[in-house]
Amino acid sequence: MQGMYLFEYAVLRVVPKVEREEFMNIGVVLFCKELQFLEVRFELDNQRLQTFCVDLDLQELAAYCRSFASICRGDKKGGELESLPAASRFRWLTAKRSTVLQASAVHPGLSPDPAEALQHLVNKLVL
Repeated sequence: MQGMYLFEYAVLRVVPKVEREEFMNIGVVLFCKELQFLEVRFELDNQRLQTFCVDLDLQELAAYCRSFASICRGDKKGGELESLPAASRFRWLTAKRSTVLQASAVHPGLSPDPAEALQHLVNKLVL
């Protein structure tokens, strides 16, 4: 389709107790190769997160989110990951891991505007 761009996205989740496999969606990361677009949006509702898991360290989670966003943006503030091309950063960010901040499987989509698609996905899957 003319004017449409293929993108890939993953939902970002908080998994406070990995062994229980319970999670809450808190963000979306989206990558469009054709436009070299890679962006993440988080929505951290502290009250909702504390209700979900009383033991969750909100400051630590916020720090994880800042690091994730820094890698996503390619800030180049000292880490090797930030220096990788956008496609490699997206693959690293969405790799399976057993930690408090996890990414879902990667899903495809089409949109004329990846930034608008990202906001739509945040509204639909996180808020």
